[in-house]
Amino acid sequence: MRDKSFIVKRFKRIAVLTIASVYILILVGGIVRSTGSGMGCPDWPKCFGSWVPPTSLEQLPSDYLEVYKEKRIQKNERIGRVLQGIGFTEVAQEIFAHPSQYIETEFNVTKTWIEYVNRLVGVVIGLLIFLTVLYAFPFLKSDPKVFWGAVASLLLVLFQGWLGSLVVSTNLLPEMVTLHMALALVLLAFLIYIVIRVQREKLIGEFALASGKLKFLLVAVLLLTFLQVILGTQVREQVDLVAFDLNNQGRETWIEQLGTSFYVHRSLSILLVLLNVGLYFSLKKLGKANLLNIAKAVLVVIAAEIFLGMILAYLALPAFAQPLHLLFGTLLFGLQFLLLIMYYYAQKHQYQPSPELVA
Repeated sequence: MRDKSFIVKRFKRIAVLTIASVYILILVGGIVRSTGSGMGCPDWPKCFGSWVPPTSLEQLPSDYLEVYKEKRIQKNERIGRVLQGIGFTEVAQEIFAHPSQYIETEFNVTKTWIEYVNRLVGVVIGLLIFLTVLYAFPFLKSDPKVFWGAVASLLLVLFQGWLGSLVVSTNLLPEMVTLHMALALVLLAFLIYIVIRVQREKLIGEFALASGKLKFLLVAVLLLTFLQVILGTQVREQVDLVAFDLNNQGRETWIEQLGTSFYVHRSLSILLVLLNVGLYFSLKKLGKANLLNIAKAVLVVIAAEIFLGMILAYLALPAFAQPLHLLFGTLLFGLQFLLLIMYYYAQKHQYQPSPELVA
């Protein structure tokens, strides 16, 4: 017989550490994008055919550009045939036709190691997720949703790793990058959910009545933030295309050449601010300090996001602001999802204690 509180605390510690690591990976991934290091390693999971990247051009064969381009094309053709076989003909054709897969990426030691660190952080997260599943095993009978939520997180991380290989093989195909970002948010949602669920007995019954209006507002701000992060990813993809077309020159003109996604993204930020301010005052009426403190953190993050957005728009997209803008956007999503789950359990009126956890 093992102490239930110990099992819960151990699980919470590893799950929270995993969430923090996912945010670190998002920040590192943003640095990869802002520095143009996404193709620093032209193959996957190895980097230039080795588990430890090269540190100089002399370590590579003279025809390395053609070698890795050909490997990438062959992999894309195999992927395309599989997609065609299961009915995704249009996606397969886009992979075949997209010109980015034919671009040769020259070796740059700094970009190579930035991308390599990104992959190492991904490996660490994989190990942490595995431990999360291991520590969730005692909940299999007492609270299956916790265990299967952890398992779903592990499967999602494995799929993310495979998708990362496609991002590399397609030379950062925009659709792949967007899907990669969307699934990172889903992963955060799974992890936050299981962390709150194991301690839900502390929340249940805090409110006498549930508010349908407040529930709607919580869901609305969460979905809008999700949309904003995806739109922001697409804006970033447009920036990459503009930069490529201009050979990374005339940075001050890039904003002017962005498409509709940029203006929609900018306009929706106003709606996002208004809804979250409304959410703050709605939660303030409840008088619950734990929820109100998270709502305050949401407003602080939004203020930081707006400030970084202004820096990006008016100071010619400085590289340092790009990963921070992405990080705060995903942090906003995480805080809003945390609010939603905490409120969901707080407005419940009954709680059935779980059976005693057994080792």
